[in-house]
Amino acid sequence: MSRRESINIGLVGMGIIGSEVVKILGEKSDFLSKQVGTPLVLKMAADIDESKREALGDSSIFTTDARAILESPDIDIVIELIGGEIPAKDYIQQAIQHGKHVVTANKEVISKHGPELFSLANEHKVGLLYEASVGGGIPLIGPLKRNLQINNISAIYAIINGTTNYILTRMEKEGLEFSTALKEAQDLGYAEADPSSDIEGFDAAYKIAILATIVFHTDIRPEDVYHEGISRIASQDFRYAKELGYAIKLLAIAKREVPTVQVRVHPVFIPDDMLLAKVDGVFNAVQVEGDLSGKVIFYGRGAGAEPTANVVVADAIHLAQNINLGLSVKPELPLDVPKIIKPIEEIESRYYIRMTIADQPGVLAQITKILGQHSISISSAIQKETDRTSQSAEIVIMTHPAQEQEMQQASGQIEKLDVVKEISNLIRVEG
Repeated sequence: MSRRESINIGLVGMGIIGSEVVKILGEKSDFLSKQVGTPLVLKMAADIDESKREALGDSSIFTTDARAILESPDIDIVIELIGGEIPAKDYIQQAIQHGKHVVTANKEVISKHGPELFSLANEHKVGLLYEASVGGGIPLIGPLKRNLQINNISAIYAIINGTTNYILTRMEKEGLEFSTALKEAQDLGYAEADPSSDIEGFDAAYKIAILATIVFHTDIRPEDVYHEGISRIASQDFRYAKELGYAIKLLAIAKREVPTVQVRVHPVFIPDDMLLAKVDGVFNAVQVEGDLSGKVIFYGRGAGAEPTANVVVADAIHLAQNINLGLSVKPELPLDVPKIIKPIEEIESRYYIRMTIADQPGVLAQITKILGQHSISISSAIQKETDRTSQSAEIVIMTHPAQEQEMQQASGQIEKLDVVKEISNLIRVEG
């Protein structure tokens, strides 16, 4: 079979990552040609911002009309890097329908529409690769689909949002309050002007939905993922966590409990001697637990132009090698396991409770009575701070394992007690 004279790429989206992809394709063109066996050529690039033309060595390949790329018979691989759901999902779909292979870093599209798009790609005998959609520059999806595919994966614990991990790290290390740490993250470009997708857990929910779908062979969508954000966490929670031997992280969790699967994103206390507790700043880490592999941890820069563009181009190389050799692309594994999501109300966990109470005798007895009525036992209770002016005190309670539904009902009743001024935080404990 004759080799191709070149493999041609069409890039849709020339933002931070897209511009880095252009740079890699230009600066490493000789190396890429050796890897593929034929030149890998950026044939066309599209962006709605006309000024992006300047980033291209050859401005004649620039267009503001993405359809020119999607419909061009000269384009073999479309790289989609515009982000968001619409029109990105439509662009990916149109590219596939025109017989083009696709590389994307779009977590929202893959988490919401992946199975339909993979089915369409199989129908048109093209590849749809998405390594950069989770973990930025960390090789993660490929190893899960290949190196760990014969494992029966029981659980994933993941720090997969660099913005929230940076904020929590600054709160822990420097004693900053949430609002101050968030402002710092925004000033440094780690957080968006509207940070809600990150700090409320939506971003992590997209990513854990993708990972759970791969490892559990069932169709997990973002709406199946319970999520909480980090905005209620205060600096004193970190002080108490340290005293108790824990770190606080926003954790994305997926567990298989046959026949159910639980998928959730929320802040957790984890023992400070766990490797995940040591993951600081904008770094990500994903711990995978398999029956053959045991615990495997993937760690690295979860965002940023260079690491993300690196895996985008690596996906393009993989597709280009197949094209050049005339090989068919391996289809996605079938989602052949029925989806039964375990409701958050049915999970079991230990809990950290921080509350402000009246500084008077008998308060803890009233709280303990309510917890006991819901089969919740206390492992420790510590009075931390007393305000003589308001005659109030802050106490911290750690529980033994209890059912979520019982804890929520108990906390609702406790908060109605006259002697309880506020339940300031309720955080689950893992590990």
